[in-house]
Amino acid sequence: MTPLTPHQEPDRLLHAYLDGELDPVNTLAVETRLARDPQLAAELVRLERLQRMIRHALPREAPSAALRARIEAAIGMRRRREFSWRALAASIMLTAVAAGGSATLLAGPTPTEMVRREVVAGHIRAVVAARPVDVASTDGRVVRPWFDGRHAGAPHVVDLAAAGFPLLGARLDVVAESRVPTLVYRDQTHLISLTTVPVAAGQALEPVHSRLGGYNVTRWIENGDCYWVVSDAAVGDLDRFARVFRAADAD
Repeated sequence: MTPLTPHQEPDRLLHAYLDGELDPVNTLAVETRLARDPQLAAELVRLERLQRMIRHALPREAPSAALRARIEAAIGMRRRREFSWRALAASIMLTAVAAGGSATLLAGPTPTEMVRREVVAGHIRAVVAARPVDVASTDGRVVRPWFDGRHAGAPHVVDLAAAGFPLLGARLDVVAESRVPTLVYRDQTHLISLTTVPVAAGQALEPVHSRLGGYNVTRWIENGDCYWVVSDAAVGDLDRFARVFRAADAD
């Protein structure tokens, strides 16, 4: 089957993808586009959250057997076993794994990868918004109290202006359905988002670099938190940012 073109009909494809209505060919096409298009990935995150909110507020009620029978009779529909392209795709993947002895085909996005996608999506939303922060201040003594009542704890706020990374302010992002603090710095003409996400295991991790949707991403684990840095600044600049941030004293 010829796949649809995701960039031509992204909204319809995303809704169909969320509802499990795409065949395997188009499911793969959408997932490939999501991996390459951060704006589309951000829209998918928004739609998933909206879908969860609607389902929570308006629980789905199954129609009664009598109502289904009347509707089917009115349109001349013969009952048949429901078919799911996703179920078929999963069956094929399971067969392939059983035959090849490999579990890699079953591996979906890891929790770390899901967090990476959401912090990048948060940075993208901030870049295209009217302003990238909820509270604008270059003073950490103003930014830290702003989180009181909005987040369980204030993040590690440091003044890096002397190192060439002035603080612009802060905002709240949502990662894994939880509010997390994000500090926003500037590197010349580039915005830098630093999001702090609690981790279950506090084992220290030196900075790891990656790239997603045209943005450089650096993360490290320290004192029970995972720090995620997202920017279109060069990797070398983010590496220097990470070094001076980790070495600085909190305000």
